[in-house]
Amino acid sequence: MAFTIIVLEGAFAAGVAATLDMLQAARTLGDRSLSFEVCSVDGGPVPLSSHVSIETSRLRTGARDDRTTWVIPGLGTTHAAAVRARLARPDALKLSKAIARHVSRGGRVAASCSAVFLLQQAGVLAQRRATTTWWLARLLAEMDGECTVDANAMVCADGPVITAGAAFAQTDLMLHLLRERCGARLVDLLARTLLLDGRQAQAKYVAPELLANGDALIGRITSEIEAHFPNPPSVARLASRLGMTERTLSRHVHRVTGRSTLALVHSVKLRRAQTLLQSTRMSVDDVAAEVGYQDAGALRRLLKKLGGGSPRALRSAS
Repeated sequence: MAFTIIVLEGAFAAGVAATLDMLQAARTLGDRSLSFEVCSVDGGPVPLSSHVSIETSRLRTGARDDRTTWVIPGLGTTHAAAVRARLARPDALKLSKAIARHVSRGGRVAASCSAVFLLQQAGVLAQRRATTTWWLARLLAEMDGECTVDANAMVCADGPVITAGAAFAQTDLMLHLLRERCGARLVDLLARTLLLDGRQAQAKYVAPELLANGDALIGRITSEIEAHFPNPPSVARLASRLGMTERTLSRHVHRVTGRSTLALVHSVKLRRAQTLLQSTRMSVDDVAAEVGYQDAGALRRLLKKLGGGSPRALRSAS
């Protein structure tokens, strides 16, 4: 058996389905020996998100010779309180202990999105580099001070632990695992067949509203910036409008988003620029001016730095 797919109640149904479809397709396209099993902590039918259910086998947690890669799709939780509550449930606690044993015995484990927090609870992220969905990266860093959290990366592989970003990064995770198992040629064919595009970074998908995670002040900052295009306020002006010092503003923004105030401003401007590039015929110079950059070069550099690609690439993808 190459892979053990482990699902918990409420797991993101699309992520589970994508995992199974990619494994089936890889087998059809050439790797006839590829084998996998779908398991849960107790076995039997497991309800997923969107009123979907899947039949599972009972996870064999005591097998010392299990060398399969355990793959855990996202848990279907989207904010900090929900993540903490989900981790405290009996099945999650039991699975976390099993993950710790599996890794200690030489097994590998791969998880995406909020399922990465199961690995943190298992203690296998310490001294490793990992990623998760970008709006929960700050929470992961707070919960595990010994883990280097790379919120920009789509997939991180560090020894026997492989992690991936937001929910649909499950496809990126599977491309990574299948490339190791089946080889680059077959996986490239798989990606072309399923119209999958392997992505390296999450930064271009960042939406300030999700970074805010319901925080009223971040919402106000975002609204202030968007309301004053093409001349968005400076950080100093934002602080003044909000009735606080730049330092107080900076502390609050960093506590909520894990970013500087200037980085948040750039996120709002970049998202607006991406929308204009993909939905209008405005020139790159005009788009840059519309979001407050003095020249198109500044916009191009920011897009490249944050993984958004070139303006031409954005247009061709729309």
